[in-house]
Amino acid sequence: MAQKTDSNVYTVVFAAIMVVVVGSILAFLASALRPNIQENERFEKQQNILYAMGVNENGDDAGSVNFIPTDVVENEFASYIKEQLVIQGDKITQDDQAYLIDLKKQLANIKKGEPYKLPVFIGDKDGKKFYIIPMYGKGLWDAIWGFIALDDTMTVQGVYFDHKGETPGLGANIKMRYFMDDFKGETILNGTQYAGIAVAKGNNDPLNNTKDDNEVDALAGATITGNGVSAMISETVKLYKPYLETIRAK
Repeated sequence: MAQKTDSNVYTVVFAAIMVVVVGSILAFLASALRPNIQENERFEKQQNILYAMGVNENGDDAGSVNFIPTDVVENEFASYIKEQLVIQGDKITQDDQAYLIDLKKQLANIKKGEPYKLPVFIGDKDGKKFYIIPMYGKGLWDAIWGFIALDDTMTVQGVYFDHKGETPGLGANIKMRYFMDDFKGETILNGTQYAGIAVAKGNNDPLNNTKDDNEVDALAGATITGNGVSAMISETVKLYKPYLETIRAK
């Protein structure tokens, strides 16, 4: 009986030791991998911002989304992005790390009435100026986000959308090139008023030839995700309206 009890004790002690050892290994791996994860996140944000302003490697393939490669994206980002600004109330400052600002946290601060920072990126491509602003919202299942690039007439020059958990083949198609390309040439103005851009079912413009209706054609079977994109753009425009007004006034 004592031998069996001793065996049970040894089993429990061994299990406890293994938990500590495995936990230590996982903690070490997490610590060791953190710099690589942070670097990849930095590259991804730079790729997404550049994609929105049309700096990518899409080529003539109408169906693919091809980013600037990670081994050159930092240099390309520094070349095309001329200014990074941070909006804090009425104050606008320059910050070359503005692209690392977590917009989700800033939106949470706004809801809580706490200080917040809104990043803006000013790019230049072929002598044309782009104003790129980040977006964050809610899809059907989880978060959606992206960037929208505007010129000084508030015309969309490009967008990039992504998601955390939308349905493959349906809501997940917000990151497909054919959908993102529909936004090019659209305006976020309705006359002189800011209106955003709606992802609309039955807008009678499936080829998206009409660019002054503040609408793009909806994704089949993805109404809620499309509504999320519409709301995300609208809320972003509201947040940035005071800054966008300064652009139009130039």
